Amino acid sequence: MSASADFWRTQLDGYDLERGLVLPVDRHRLSNNERSGRAWVGQFSFDDDLSHSFLSFASSHNVTPFQLGLATFYAYLFKLTGGQQDLCIGSINANRYRAELRDMIGMFVATLPYRVQLDPSGSFEQLVGQVRDRCLSILEHSHYPLQHIIGSHHAPAFLETMFDFITIESNVEQVNLGGAMLQSVALEQSDSIAKFDMMVTFVHSQSIGISCSLVCSQDLFDDTTVQLMTDRFSCLLHHLFNSALFATEKQPLCQLSLILPHEQLLINVMKNNDNRRSPSTDQTISQLFYEKVSSYSQKVAVDLDEQSLT
Repeated sequence: MSASADFWRTQLDGYDLERGLVLPVDRHRLSNNERSGRAWVGQFSFDDDLSHSFLSFASSHNVTPFQLGLATFYAYLFKLTGGQQDLCIGSINANRYRAELRDMIGMFVATLPYRVQLDPSGSFEQLVGQVRDRCLSILEHSHYPLQHIIGSHHAPAFLETMFDFITIESNVEQVNLGGAMLQSVALEQSDSIAKFDMMVTFVHSQSIGISCSLVCSQDLFDDTTVQLMTDRFSCLLHHLFNSALFATEKQPLCQLSLILPHEQLLINVMKNNDNRRSPSTDQTISQLFYEKVSSYSQKVAVDLDEQSLT
């Protein structure tokens, strides 16, 4: 246990557990005790091409879908927070750190802090490798209790932003357990309750594909903000895992964009309008001023009290 204590102490060294992420909230909570539990939910599904690219990337880079999903979430938070580089969030860990626990029936899951320090000039590919190494190191010490990790901090801020990746096996319709046939049943999980400020969940099923949901507290966010954040996350995933994948993965994180297509179109239109209105660059400021005066000689130039000059 002493080795695990040292590990977690090193992992969180220099990080302020009371400092939360700078999310684009619409309002602030006056007190942590004031929680309505109401949620806004944003959802989207991967199309076939995006699912194939996502899983192919994971396979070719020797990472699990969980690790790749977590890396995309870090990249998203980096852009969403305006460039916050030291990111710490909570995630649910299977906590089966020993081989004999992997097939054992029971609930072993634990909530753990996942901290990563981003290099804005580094590539997404480098971030994926960094996240993979971090996840593997955490796995070895996942048995260490959360209350010992956070120490005297009653409600550390990193627990307000959560990530999870759920994989649904397609071949577990029936299970033979000691001669008894067990049949799986669908369990509906309500997303209408906000346990955290923000929780991002990926769900992967071989029969259905991959989907993603953002569950955000109504105490902090408007529904329009949550939908906008959902659209931006979907846009980033398409940007990372499109047909030009191997060019994108080398791109520095600081060059990734959360701008939506219609916003980019508007920006391009405004740039074109500015270019058409731009004066000739070979004119001095005094020449430009004289040109405007000649064109609008009767317009008011100075206005003070009840006096004005053209």
